[in-house]
Amino acid sequence: MPPPPNEADARGWVGALGGVAGGQQMLALTVQGTGRATVVLRGLHVRVLEKNAPLAWNDYAMGVGCGGGVETKSFAVDLDAGRPVTAPEAGQRDFPYKVSESDPEVFYVFADAQAHDVSWYLELDWSSGSKSGTVRVDDHGKPFRTSGSLGRPAYDYPLGGSEWQAAAPAG
Repeated sequence: MPPPPNEADARGWVGALGGVAGGQQMLALTVQGTGRATVVLRGLHVRVLEKNAPLAWNDYAMGVGCGGGVETKSFAVDLDAGRPVTAPEAGQRDFPYKVSESDPEVFYVFADAQAHDVSWYLELDWSSGSKSGTVRVDDHGKPFRTSGSLGRPAYDYPLGGSEWQAAAPAG
């Protein structure tokens, strides 16, 4: 396994190697209006296309730095659930939210799979005045894919490290 790139290039590196997110996948969704009118974001829904046994691959985790003090709206998704839904984290409120051209929102979605390999996407329902619609949020036209990683051989590449190391057993 080649050394990982910097965090900003990780997605392309994983894709080039044919990998998928293991355990948890984090998405940052920035929503902004295109004109002066306020847009009400009514809901964020999970749509599962396929759910199978988790992949029998090794689990590789690269070290990442700490985040700054940016206020976020975070939602968790349990992809192993029979009907996955977005659930607000850390005492935050659920939808609706509002955005405009000058007042965007950033939503972080933490999708977790332990027991399945899941292909999925999100749908964001919106309305503004007499108009309404749904925007599909996916991976450039393809579904996201997250596979469980429990029980798989695991390797870490620590920050400042020079090689992959066997990860300490979870627990």
